[in-house]
Amino acid sequence: MTATEANRQQAAQWNEVSGPTWVELQALLDRMLEPFAEVLVEAIQPVPGDRVLDIGCGAGATTLATARRVGPEGAGLGVDISEPLVAAAQARAAAEGLRTASFVCADAQTHAFDPKAFDAVISRFGVMFFDDPVAAFANIRSAARPGGKLAFVAWRAPVENPFMITAALAAAPFLPAVAPPAPDAPGQFAFADGARVRAILEASGWSVIDVAPLDRPSVVPEADLMTYVTRLGPAGMALRDADAATRSKVIEALRIAFQPYIRDGAARFTSACWLVTARA
Repeated sequence: MTATEANRQQAAQWNEVSGPTWVELQALLDRMLEPFAEVLVEAIQPVPGDRVLDIGCGAGATTLATARRVGPEGAGLGVDISEPLVAAAQARAAAEGLRTASFVCADAQTHAFDPKAFDAVISRFGVMFFDDPVAAFANIRSAARPGGKLAFVAWRAPVENPFMITAALAAAPFLPAVAPPAPDAPGQFAFADGARVRAILEASGWSVIDVAPLDRPSVVPEADLMTYVTRLGPAGMALRDADAATRSKVIEALRIAFQPYIRDGAARFTSACWLVTARA
């Protein structure tokens, strides 16, 4: 794996903590995020023979989805900085016998992609973590053929995604104070500002840029909800090191905080995102 000095913090997090957790919760997360895989496939309209690059591929769901569409003459390459997630993705492709899907553990900001090799580039919530997003998207553009398509989804502002910040807000009174990250710091909401996203793509050489709001209904089964909110995100990270008494208080606070979202056996909420498209 290659990682720049600037991205080493992300590499450490996704290899040591977040990556293994995402592997463990892969089935739950894939069900929750499945609608966005469909959006991306529709955005790039892959045809048999296309080569598709998937940035921040995670456990491989989006890479596999595109590899199925491009057929035996095409290919899907998933790239992720997390070795545990890439290993999980490789195992899924092997289990399905999908030889057109392959994966590499690398930092997409610096990885030496084959130049002009891909007809399309996609990402499902995987491009908000670069320390230098302009450099990253310039490097990714070098992998796309002239006129190649880019399509990715990224979260809009926290205020538009209250479900996503409920756990952190509910847990905060019981945990050590943590300074909020800068709005454009690498992380889940780094691309909340659509104008900034457009500026990043323009500066990195992409054209025909469109940054459009995308709202999708999302569901987490009630039986899985507490696992989801206590294992992922800032609250999940903090609970890893909390003592038993603190954990008990936080979990009870989380149960209460998420009750308004539960209807008909599941937590239901709207995922407020950007669908971003461009051309190389």
